[in-house]
Amino acid sequence: MGSAIELAEPGRFRLVTVAVPEPGPGEALVRVAAAGLCGSDRELFAGTRPAGFAAYPVVPGHEWSGTVEAVGPGVDPALTGAPVVGEGFRACRVCARCRNGRQNLCEAGYDETGFTRPGAFADHLLIPAHLLHTLPPGTDLRAAALVEPAAVAAAAVHRAAPEPGDRVAVVGGGTLGLLAAQLLAASPVAELAVVEPRAAREPAARAAGATAFVPPGGAEGGFDVVIEAAGAPGTARSAVELARRGARVVLTGIPGVPDTLPVGELVGRALRLDTVFGAAPADWVRAVRALACGVLDPAPLIDGDLPLADYAAALERCAAPDAGKVLLRP
Repeated sequence: MGSAIELAEPGRFRLVTVAVPEPGPGEALVRVAAAGLCGSDRELFAGTRPAGFAAYPVVPGHEWSGTVEAVGPGVDPALTGAPVVGEGFRACRVCARCRNGRQNLCEAGYDETGFTRPGAFADHLLIPAHLLHTLPPGTDLRAAALVEPAAVAAAAVHRAAPEPGDRVAVVGGGTLGLLAAQLLAASPVAELAVVEPRAAREPAARAAGATAFVPPGGAEGGFDVVIEAAGAPGTARSAVELARRGARVVLTGIPGVPDTLPVGELVGRALRLDTVFGAAPADWVRAVRALACGVLDPAPLIDGDLPLADYAAALERCAAPDAGKVLLRP
């Protein structure tokens, strides 16, 4: 038997005892090592996720790492015992978007571990084996729980396509922004500024590779690349304002309230605007490789870890203004 957090409906949860599932054809059973919380988990708890992006009751948890404990028929037995992370989107794998490598945009509709399928706030996670990415032996699984947001950061950096000598700004000094900063710092950029209102985030931003740390409104602008990674009201507009004419702007955040962008500026300044929704398999490969070679170092971004029984406390902690990444450890 094992334990799991069951979110019966918004605001109502319990720690339940569950039977450890048996992996079926094509499936793997993972013993969860660590699972992270983010703003989406808070939305799931509050019931504020958009219609179709949540299903109750559900076991939350979409950012995780673990070890394969068993595999089902049709899965390579050598996978047993491997340290892994795993993609969350449960795509159809046959539509045009899936066949083009964009499973995060599957035409069959939204379906994701931890939101519409049982997630990793549990001792064990049952998952299609094709979604797993193996990690090198000895990988710090506590740090590897951040590979999911790192894959989103990798998607943003890939779309931004920084070139040698570029001036780059990241709007947002939270987990996603600092993971993006780590990846950007591996490129030969001339300047890497993190724009963030919380002064307490400066040491982490500097450690991630930022050459400048400025409050909103404190940067002069004229950046060649701007990645928005905050998802707060007005941060998309701020990203546009920081960009020079002809710059590349990538938006990753989804503000909780309606927001607007200055279309006249976008067109008049010939900005190249791109967006990121989740991460495609190729972005996961980029993040796993970056972790394996040391370009990505998520461990310093972890604010602390708590047992499953402290799920409510973990939600409260990750909502704190100065919070880093909070993990649940089954």
